[in-house]
Parts: sequence; C-alpha cells; structure tokens
Amino acid sequence: MADIYDSAFRTVLNDCTKLIIPIINVSFGEHYTGDEQITFFPNEHFIDQQNAPDEKRITDTNFAVYGAVRKTYHWECQSTPDSKMLIRLFEYDAQIALDQGDISKEVLTVEFPNTAVLYLRYAKTSTPNTYKYVIKTPGGSIEYDVPILKTQQYTLDEIFEKNLLLLIPFYIFSKETTFSEYENNPSKLETLKSEYLEIIERLDQLVEDGRLSDFDRTTLLETANDVINEIAKKYQNVVKGVGNVMGGALLETNARRIKNEGKVEVFLNLIADGIPKSKAQRLAEIDDDLVEKALKSRKK
Repeated sequence: MADIYDSAFRTVLNDCTKLIIPIINVSFGEHYTGDEQITFFPNEHFIDQQNAPDEKRITDTNFAVYGAVRKTYHWECQSTPDSKMLIRLFEYDAQIALDQGDISKEVLTVEFPNTAVLYLRYAKTSTPNTYKYVIKTPGGSIEYDVPILKTQQYTLDEIFEKNLLLLIPFYIFSKETTFSEYENNPSKLETLKSEYLEIIERLDQLVEDGRLSDFDRTTLLETANDVINEIAKKYQNVVKGVGNVMGGALLETNARRIKNEGKVEVFLNLIADGIPKSKAQRLAEIDDDLVEKALKSRKK
C-alpha cells in the first residue's frame, strides 16, 4: 500500500529533518551546509470549490529552509509513475502559495515553492528527469522545472557518498524485480542480507563518527523494515531473511539504549555523591556524549 511508503517518507522527514538537506542540494543545486533552520508547514490544504464543500488535499511535505535567504520547498513521494502527477503537483503548489500569500493594499502576493518529486519506481522509457511548468499570464509567461529524483538509480555507494541517507528506507525498491530469485535461491538471498548488513555497519560508523545521531539511525532502520514488510509481503523468505537482519540491529539498539540508561544513572549517582566528573565518567564507563546528555537532563 502506497500509504506505507508515504508514511515512511514523512516519518524520516519530520523525525530526521536534517536528512532532507543533501536531497535538496542534489535536486536543486543548492549548497546548504546542514546547519540551516528548517520549519515545516501544515500538510493539509483546502481548495475552495465555490458552491461545493471545500476539497481537502494533503501534501507529503511542505517546509522552509532558512539559509542566506528563506526558500520554501514542496516534496511529493510517489511509488509508481502517474500521468496525473503533474496536475496534482500544480494544484498543491497553487494552494500552498495561496495559503502563505499576502494581501496588502489590494495587492495579492503569492510565492510558489521549489517543488520536486521522489519516485520510488519509474518507467525507463517514459518517466522524465524533470517536469516543467509553463504558466501563461496577461503579464507574460513563466516557466521552470520540477526536479524528479529516482530512488532506484542510486547505488548503495552513491547513497552514502552523497549522504542521501533519506533514500535508505526505499533502497529495497532497486531489488524488487529480483524478489522471486531471492525467494527461491538461498545463496542470492544471503547476498541481499549481506547488503543490509553493510547498510547497518555503515550507519553505525556514521554514528560512531558523530555524523549521524543514534535516533536517526534507528528511524532509518525502522522505516526501512516497514517498507520491506510491505513491498515483499508475497515473498516470505525475503521478508524473514532481511527482516531478521534489521530486527537484530534494532534489538541491539534497544539493548544498547537500556545499557546506556543504566550507565547514566550510575554516573549521576556518583556525581550526586560528590565524585569529580572525570572520575565518575571513568567509573560508569560512559562516553563524552552520554556525559553531556546526562548533565543536561540533570539541569532540567
């Protein structure tokens, strides 16, 4: 069901906000550093139907990035090519522009967002690399491109090299055409499992290097697991095989979290007893990040 994929997309965007920045940089040629402020707007928009009840439209995501200048963005996640996608995009964009528009001294000012589409599947012969808007007005014509990002075109190495971690939950789409082979060939299934072990190891390394939070890592793995369970639900060996790999990683995360929570409690008790911070840290066997979090929680 497409809702599963939309939900995964929205979850990663809303819970791991910074992961959208590399996607924007690739799609729009921006040079955001990742330190920019991002503000999300409501996804629900109501289109005036005049004599009929207003029609509700729900966008996948609509937000502003505050870099050198403020820019608004609208992204849609689409699981399959759709001939009406471009029409829906324009309807969404027009409503976003109206919702955020300004009327001053009988002048209506609207700003259309920077819009892009993430295709989880695409047709090689008919899905373009960009859509295009051509808007003809009495004051002149305006035209601009709407970038299309195709998940299946990115290899695992490219995802990590370009920091496109937001695509990880949907990496399984690049394997969809060979599910039957994985299902019936244990050797090939092991190859698929090894790829997901590699994903976990590379995410773990990013966490260890301080380039990814443990929370973001867990969210990526959880949403990836949800997507795998949906897309491969007719292939039980695939679901079970890859699911066991993902489940093991998530269980390990929970175990580590519980263990760390115990260490934090020991550390705070030692501090409360007057033990110097450095000695308390050594006795509790916790790293600098946990020390910082523990001290912050103590101040609240």
